[in-house]
Amino acid sequence: QVQLVESGGGLVQAGDSLKLSCTASTRTFSLYAINWFRQAPGREREFVAGISWNGASTNYADSMKGRFTISRDNAENRAYLQMNSLKPEDTAVYYCAAGYNYYFPGQRDLISWGQGTQVTVSS
Repeated sequence: QVQLVESGGGLVQAGDSLKLSCTASTRTFSLYAINWFRQAPGREREFVAGISWNGASTNYADSMKGRFTISRDNAENRAYLQMNSLKPEDTAVYYCAAGYNYYFPGQRDLISWGQGTQVTVSS
């Protein structure tokens, strides 16, 4: 099973950018799709973006299209989430998850989660 660690979160102002990283512990990382989710206080966890095992295909939640970009570097065992034009409503804990599906995956599609990284956007 692949272990994942997120990093790159922090406190920023509205309109700023952040780039989150998801680092895997093993080279089996390259076998899995990688997804980003987020969970704001008092809200359910929601899908943000997903990328196929080879990086050829991506998927985004509608509210993130055009602002967020998911990518990966299998040689480095890392995936990224570039977030631009951040809004206060983007404030949440962001998680990466490995699995078998990058297109709105369900719980059964996901095999491993990171511990999350906090993103706070001030107005």
